[in-house]
Amino acid sequence: MSRREDPPSSCARCQSSPEGLPDVEDLASSSPAAPSCRRLRSQGWYDPNAPDDYLKDHIYHRSWLRNQGHPPHLLDGSHPVIAVINTSDFNPCNGHLRELAQSVKNGIREAGGFPMEAPVFATGECCLRPTAMMYRNLCAMDVEEICRANPVDGVVLLVGCDKTTPACLMGACSVDLPTIVVSGGPMLNGRHRGEVIGSGTSLWKLHAQKKSGTLSSSEFYAAEAGMSRSTGTCNTMGTASTMACMAEALGMSLSENAAIPAVDSRRKALAHMSGMRIVELVKENVKPSDILTREAFENAIKVLCAIGGSTNVLIHLLAIAGRVGVPLTLDDFDSLGRDVPTIVNLMPAGKYLMEEFYYAGGLPVVIKALIEEGHLHADAVTVTGSTQQQNVADADNFDENVILPLASPLSKPPHVAVLRGNLAPNGAVIKVSAASEHLLHHRGRAVVFKDIDDYKARIDSDELDCDETSVLVLQSCGLRGYPGMPEVGNMALPSKMLKQGVEDMVRISDARMSGTAFGTVVLHVSPEAALGGPLNFIRDGDMISLNVTERSISVDISDEEFARRRSGWSPPPPPESGYARLFHDRVEGPELGADFDFLRGCRGSVVPKYSH
Repeated sequence: MSRREDPPSSCARCQSSPEGLPDVEDLASSSPAAPSCRRLRSQGWYDPNAPDDYLKDHIYHRSWLRNQGHPPHLLDGSHPVIAVINTSDFNPCNGHLRELAQSVKNGIREAGGFPMEAPVFATGECCLRPTAMMYRNLCAMDVEEICRANPVDGVVLLVGCDKTTPACLMGACSVDLPTIVVSGGPMLNGRHRGEVIGSGTSLWKLHAQKKSGTLSSSEFYAAEAGMSRSTGTCNTMGTASTMACMAEALGMSLSENAAIPAVDSRRKALAHMSGMRIVELVKENVKPSDILTREAFENAIKVLCAIGGSTNVLIHLLAIAGRVGVPLTLDDFDSLGRDVPTIVNLMPAGKYLMEEFYYAGGLPVVIKALIEEGHLHADAVTVTGSTQQQNVADADNFDENVILPLASPLSKPPHVAVLRGNLAPNGAVIKVSAASEHLLHHRGRAVVFKDIDDYKARIDSDELDCDETSVLVLQSCGLRGYPGMPEVGNMALPSKMLKQGVEDMVRISDARMSGTAFGTVVLHVSPEAALGGPLNFIRDGDMISLNVTERSISVDISDEEFARRRSGWSPPPPPESGYARLFHDRVEGPELGADFDFLRGCRGSVVPKYSH
């Protein structure tokens, strides 16, 4: 082995003396135009030219890393250390990310970087209880502290399942090191007895058929094997697919990242290219704060409407914006989306799945169509080094049944609407594109369930006092009340209504719903019931009015009656200890992004103090 063992006396890239390179502490304020030959942050751990008083610490770090068989030249300051953040463990949707990580690492090595894989808390929607949303902020903290506390120069976020994308982006934004997103990709189309079935969406429909008595138990269970035929995330336009689209629309991933199926070889090729690109981003010092501008978020919101994406994304984009200091409010989603129709014909609002979306041309086709009609900021910069317009210049629509022209959309705007009124003073959300048109202006009497257990116990009782005009109200399913704000807002309809042929009813709660779900469902009601919001004091028989055109949700209760019902009320006791107590005490409302109040903003990437 001929590699040198002696400490280098100059920069391995340009032979500049170490004294002439910027200090590590200056890196956070370096501009994108700064020269590529500047001292890497990781040299705060590995620099063999450190002053004598600190040299033992550097040798300590270097020697332990070498026990893994890494040669010393990887630590000489010319090989950026890239953290490959992996969210695969305990998460079936992301189970293939360890394999995908190898492609990322190959790209990093080809470009001259030094990859180090870092597993983080995997917020998998499939298994976590009470809900993955409760642990999104925990995952974000994990990502942030791993990147800050370790010798990291750049970051690749390997994500997929719903909360992993926003969680990792939130954490990365609060460190603000060069970052790129690589999504795991959707699974293949589900197939069952000659029919195409979509993740979640088809399950809700089959369950309704079983409850109505039109589908046997054996037929219901038989569909299970065909629902998830490959690794990957939900194949509908659920939250996972929507967040992959958001990463691309925000400019934080390579073009075409959103839709390539998980098992398609082109997914590995994109991962490899992303690994190469992150090394260049480190050299160029392009950080999330350079990409995630107000214009980038406006682009993402309009793309959200065009693809018919998940309502959960409103919460996640608000949280990400809070980390980078971009002013964004719940009302921005309503105002920016009023002129953007839904043109992607995917379940739950449409017919097709993510496989067809990719084969039709994927998100670049949507972005190009929106740019051509003047809806997007075409000059928004991206991690590719090019603008959004440049990224999609060659995009072609190969199937207008899947990606429709803007002139003949799947549904007219709005895709989502923000509602306010005496039932939701801080706001509520409805996914208009997946709702029943005849219920968008509706008045009906409330049928109230005090919590999820009450709902489960009574929803299928023949004694339940309801009809097709009733409004189902579910309380205590918010961030503190459940806790965690689970995806139970799309309540299954009462069996007796299903047996009468009723397919939809207005439903209201402080919960969320799966991005794969559908129906006239009012979500994210704030303040939540557990905080003493108006939702908590709705009673059976109260008349509720929904008017999406006027963006209103109200109940026929006077202020005096609300005050009477509130008298003597006290909030439920908080959890005694642990993470659940932290979550309860510090989580903000959904209209603010449901982040912890102390995590807003960027804390930077200054190298911490020495450990020994």
